[in-house]
Amino acid sequence: MDKNMLKKRIQVASKQIPADIVIKNGKIADVFNLEILHGDIAIADGVIAGIGEYDGVNIIDAENKFIVPGFIDSHVHIESSMVTPKEFSKAVLPHGVTTVIIDPHEIANVAGTKGISFMLEDSEGLDLDVYCMLPSCVPATSFENAGAVLNDDELAPFYKHPRVLGLAEVMDFPGVQNLDDRIIDKLLTASAYKIDGHGAGLGIEGVNVYRAAGIQTDHECVTKEQAKDRLARGMYVMIRQGSAAKNLPELIGVVNEKNSHRCLFCTDDKHLDDLIAEGSIDYNIRLAIEHGLDPLIAIQMATINAAQCFGLTQKGAIAPGYRADLVIVDNFKAFTIEKVLKAGKVIAENGQYIGSIDQPKPSVLSRNSVNLNINEVTKERLAIHVKNNQKAHVIEIIPNQIETVKRMMEVPSDGVCFIPSIEKDLAKLAVLERHKNTGNIGLAIVKGLGLIGGAVATTVAHDSHNVIVAGTNDEDMICSIQEIKRIGGGLVVVNDGKTLASLPLVIGGLMSDQAYPIVAHQLDELNSSLHKVSKHRHFNLFLTLSFLSLPVIPELKITDLGLFDVTTFQHIEVAAEHGV
Repeated sequence: MDKNMLKKRIQVASKQIPADIVIKNGKIADVFNLEILHGDIAIADGVIAGIGEYDGVNIIDAENKFIVPGFIDSHVHIESSMVTPKEFSKAVLPHGVTTVIIDPHEIANVAGTKGISFMLEDSEGLDLDVYCMLPSCVPATSFENAGAVLNDDELAPFYKHPRVLGLAEVMDFPGVQNLDDRIIDKLLTASAYKIDGHGAGLGIEGVNVYRAAGIQTDHECVTKEQAKDRLARGMYVMIRQGSAAKNLPELIGVVNEKNSHRCLFCTDDKHLDDLIAEGSIDYNIRLAIEHGLDPLIAIQMATINAAQCFGLTQKGAIAPGYRADLVIVDNFKAFTIEKVLKAGKVIAENGQYIGSIDQPKPSVLSRNSVNLNINEVTKERLAIHVKNNQKAHVIEIIPNQIETVKRMMEVPSDGVCFIPSIEKDLAKLAVLERHKNTGNIGLAIVKGLGLIGGAVATTVAHDSHNVIVAGTNDEDMICSIQEIKRIGGGLVVVNDGKTLASLPLVIGGLMSDQAYPIVAHQLDELNSSLHKVSKHRHFNLFLTLSFLSLPVIPELKITDLGLFDVTTFQHIEVAAEHGV
């Protein structure tokens, strides 16, 4: 801001000159006192200059509706929407989200520093403000193979970028506790910034370790007790409601007027179709209100709390000196968004983005990111050796959660190898390394996907994003892998040797280069095809599948090196020893 802008703002505040824009007849959400204010909102150069009675060059009539600050998603992976930052912005702005804090570790696991640079460049100059936390764990662990390895030396230069706020979710708890210099160096460099945590499954002792290391937030709480433990030890708790992890209903009861200032909202991972159908942080607000939370506290969590957590001093409130990022809603029950203003300019109305629309730019990232030899993928390589009456370690799905259960059970066998069973809801699972053509194939048995035939495969496989495939037979599994290779990465549904639907994700196997309405249509076709191979309708199969390869979320997962026990942090055999 230059001197003239400051002078103009003061002149508008003192009513010496008219404001650029004045919003009249609105009920203003005061996120500081948790009250409703009445008055005009005077805006100068995109910043609120005053609240009271003002004249302006342009007048917006709020028609006695509520005016709330623009929403902030405190932790989101844009890559999970499967569109670029530019297209993502057009999808979430109509939902009142004017600021997001991203962690680009998905694309970083595929393309390293080039992936981070792409996300920063593609998000430049948007109506959506995109801030970045640098990926802390690329790869997430040493028990898998990713497309890159990022140490502190590679990350440090990015801190000079004006939209980089700190270090993203630290998920390598053993590395922190065991004083691994690679993670300690990252923590030291980031100590002057914000450090996000990823404390999945951590008890009180683990939280102590993370806080001692300078980690300030956690979005992995799944119980009220976990949330209270983190709040009691000085953490911010991000309450997550995404496509796979739906933690808000369980956690929202822990929020009260005493601790609400330390609670935020996030989506973490949300597919484009869910963003369009449900919304983003606006959905979190509606859901919180439905569960009995004071609407003003819910708005506070979605705005000023996130802004203060990340040091965004001009965001999150309707008050003089704050950016005029505003949302006009009809009431606090339906919470229907009617207008969204960014820096005082209307950029979305009645669910439609009306801001600047540019065509997607060709990505500078590789469009040939599926680097594996399809001829090496044979039935023999997919065989899981389990004898008759021999128990096996099985990954069991928890619907709408990214945690799994470790089961020991007898599984069908032909006497030598496991046979998938539709009746028992047991499918074969495989992860194929696709970055360096190592030929690695990890195998596992999964219960609860609800497959009734065929196979599904994707290159969206957190966090190393190898190819992950689940199927009821080897032939369709191999066919789906071949299709993934052909389209250059993406999502595929196969049945009886035929591709029913596919969604190409040519940018690193994670994002489409198409406009978001086109991707949304492709997702609709993909979801329709899932009805032919899966009996489940109550959870997102592809998103659930994508988290089965994340070896930092309890209890049992799979990497390209095999079945992984997260509780002991080691690979284990699928077949139990001695048949017990």
